[in-house]
Amino acid sequence: QVQLVESGGGLVQAGDSLRLSCAASGGNFGAYVMGWFRQAPGKQREFVARITWSGGSTDYADSVKGRFTISRDNAKDTVYLQMNSLKPEDTAVYYCAAGNYMSRYEAMYAYWGQGTQVTVSS
Repeated sequence: QVQLVESGGGLVQAGDSLRLSCAASGGNFGAYVMGWFRQAPGKQREFVARITWSGGSTDYADSVKGRFTISRDNAKDTVYLQMNSLKPEDTAVYYCAAGNYMSRYEAMYAYWGQGTQVTVSS
């Protein structure tokens, strides 16, 4: 059983940067694919980014490609989401998730954090 705790959210202005962190405990972090998802008010949760077990391969939603970077430090059991050039439409609750497959589908992720709020003002 893996526990995930996100941090780093907050209120920023358009064009600013934030780095989200997700600390894992209770399992073999290096054995999991890690993903970031987000859910804006009134919308379904959507895929943002994912990273393989070793960090050697990443994948991004088109809406964040070139602005967001996912990375992981297996020695620290932590995955990160560096978010640059933030836009108001990036406002959402951001969740990290752990799974066994390199997938964009949230159903493929077994473990989820509680989420961290990111609000981008215009």
